[in-house]
Amino acid sequence: MSLQGSLFEEVPPSSPLDDGEKVEPDMSQPLAARIRPRTLDEVVGQAHLIGPDKLLRRMIEGDRIASMIFWGPPGVGKTTLARVIARQTASRFINFSAVTSGIKEIRAVMEEAESYRRRGTRTILFVDEIHRFNRAQQDAFLPYVERGSITLIGATTENPSFEVNGALLSRCRVFVLHALEVDDLRRLLERALADERAFPDMRIEMAPGTLDTIAAFANGDARAALSTLEMAVVDSPQDEGGVVHVDADTVAQCTSKKSLLYDKSGDEHYNLISALHKSMRNSDPDAAVYWLARMLEGGEDPLYIARRVTRFAAEDVGLADPHALDLAVAAFQACHFIGMPECSVHLTEAVVYLSLAPKSNALYRAYEKAKRDAQTSVAEPVPLQIRNAPTALMDNLGYGRDYRYAHDAAEKITAMPCLPDSLRDRTYYEPTDAGAETRFAAKLGQIKEWRAAHAGEWESTVGSDADVGASSVKPKRST
Repeated sequence: MSLQGSLFEEVPPSSPLDDGEKVEPDMSQPLAARIRPRTLDEVVGQAHLIGPDKLLRRMIEGDRIASMIFWGPPGVGKTTLARVIARQTASRFINFSAVTSGIKEIRAVMEEAESYRRRGTRTILFVDEIHRFNRAQQDAFLPYVERGSITLIGATTENPSFEVNGALLSRCRVFVLHALEVDDLRRLLERALADERAFPDMRIEMAPGTLDTIAAFANGDARAALSTLEMAVVDSPQDEGGVVHVDADTVAQCTSKKSLLYDKSGDEHYNLISALHKSMRNSDPDAAVYWLARMLEGGEDPLYIARRVTRFAAEDVGLADPHALDLAVAAFQACHFIGMPECSVHLTEAVVYLSLAPKSNALYRAYEKAKRDAQTSVAEPVPLQIRNAPTALMDNLGYGRDYRYAHDAAEKITAMPCLPDSLRDRTYYEPTDAGAETRFAAKLGQIKEWRAAHAGEWESTVGSDADVGASSVKPKRST
């Protein structure tokens, strides 16, 4: 079976560039493709992986490639490292896209790889955006990885813990690639200007500070940096001497709108909402407003943020400031009524207020303890004294018998138990001494003191079992 004309690109183990032969650059390709690094020494950044004596560098230089996954944001070198491996390995190397391929194509490539394995040739399969494959498609790789028919190299911008099958992930080593630093990007841009493949037969002069502007604008993305550089060069005038002068004004126009890294259903989505939540919890309004802006400017639905802010008001502030929930709900309603960009200020108001509000997680802890009991203890019936009795049958069975109406008591409280017998002494809500919750703590303390002082009243006043059995356990007997 031939891969010619198929969806896959087979990269030969060597190329004219490896042998020193000069190849004219294809100017129809973007700059990032024209000057793609050919060796590890040309790769910028990722020193923690490919620096001197680092594991990945030793694996590549020793041609000891194992199945691996490159995880990192866009434009940090995942595909570049795969192509460097393609040039330095003695194996067949196939570039395979998850966007355009299905199970049929996967199996066709796997069968051919198995055929080559039997003839003693190893196949390295590079799968770009492996997270786009569903579980069934990922499972199709598994037997061939186990047999050694292929060495799998996957690239993903999403957390492989969530997006790659556990069985496949356990057979791969995960290498985390980081966003490039501004200094790395500046070095990349300087190298691009000096590379004859970038702008052949052109002399380019960059105004002072313009490379720094592009590097900062790129937000850690090498591809974005090179694309911006190319745009600035193409849009700049050439003088009579043939020199292209790239000035600050041209660069400013090319960098007027930053494209923030954000995926509303991906890993960065959860990272940012976590950062917002934890900044508010840590009473840091500046950090909270920054993460809020990152989400909104990245395109997040303001109603999603408003829902999470509302949750925070109860979970992390609670009764330490009961007004916090009112403000959060009001912000949600404002987002619903007017939307972006106007509602950004309403969310900012809520986020700053919640950051500065006194903090208590007593309500959250109370529910979690009650939930644990509800899930693990015996589901006892509701005590008869607090059941409703809308029918004569229910009344005859003892529903509502011995119910104590708290409004009839002078203290507006009775000794009537409301929990099942096995949980009668359980405590769930434990107020803190933060903010307004001190008032609730004082009130709860008074209630508990009263109940302790009147502990024996309930048993002495309920109807006897011999009478109608209106205890919390036995139903009334029919006559």
